[in-house]
Amino acid sequence: MEHFLLLDTETANEMPDNLVYDFGFTVINELGEVCKTGSYVINDIFFDEKELMESAYFAEKIPNYIEDIKQGKRKVCTLNQARIVTRDVMAEFKIDTVLAYNVNFDNRALNKTQRYLTKSKYRWFFPFGTQFECIWNMACQVICSDVDYIKWAIENKKFSPSGKYISTSAETVYAYLTDEVAFVESHTGLEDCIIEGKIFAECIAKNQPMERKADNQCWRKPTKIAKELGLL
Repeated sequence: MEHFLLLDTETANEMPDNLVYDFGFTVINELGEVCKTGSYVINDIFFDEKELMESAYFAEKIPNYIEDIKQGKRKVCTLNQARIVTRDVMAEFKIDTVLAYNVNFDNRALNKTQRYLTKSKYRWFFPFGTQFECIWNMACQVICSDVDYIKWAIENKKFSPSGKYISTSAETVYAYLTDEVAFVESHTGLEDCIIEGKIFAECIAKNQPMERKADNQCWRKPTKIAKELGLL
C-alpha cells in the first residue's frame, strides 16, 4: 500500500515570508493508518529569532512548547536536521508524495525558511521530484460541497472570519466528521497532522473523482453551491 508524508507547520513572521518554528509530520496510508510520526521545534527560529517569535500568530503557545520539550514530547533540532530526517523517512517508506491541508503554504514556508537560514545556498526543502497534494482541495470537493455539510455549517454558524463564506478549515471539517461542533484545533504541527490524516482518509473513502493538486480558490465551492441552492 502506498504511503504518504503528511506535514503541518507553524510559522512566525508575516506572509509571504513565513518562517517555520514547528514542523510535524505523520507517515500514513490511504486508510489513514499512521505508521510513523515526528514533532520538531526548529531551533534556528524558535530560540534564535526571539523577536520574531514574540509576534508569531500563536505566540501564546510558546510556554507550552517549552514544557513539551522538557517532557520529551517534541525534539529540538535545526531546520537542516529536520530536512535530513524527512528525506530519510521518505526513503524508508518509498514516499514521493507529500500531503498537507494547505500544501502550498507549508511547502513555501519550508522553502522560505531554508533560503533564509542558508542565504539561499540551499533553496528546496524536499527532494527533487517530490509531488504535492492538497487535502484542503480534496475536502472542499467531496466533503464541504456536500449538501449535508453545507446545511450543518450554516446551522452551526461555521463561517470564515469575514463571515461571507462557509468555513472549509480543517478544524471545521473535523468537527463535522466527528460531530463535535465545539472542536478546537490544536494549531501545533503533529497534532494537526493527526486530524488532517483522518480528513484525508475520509476523502479517499468517498471514492469520488477529485483533483488532488492544490487549488487556492477551493474554499469558494461550498458557498457557491449554497447560494445556487438558495441556502444563503
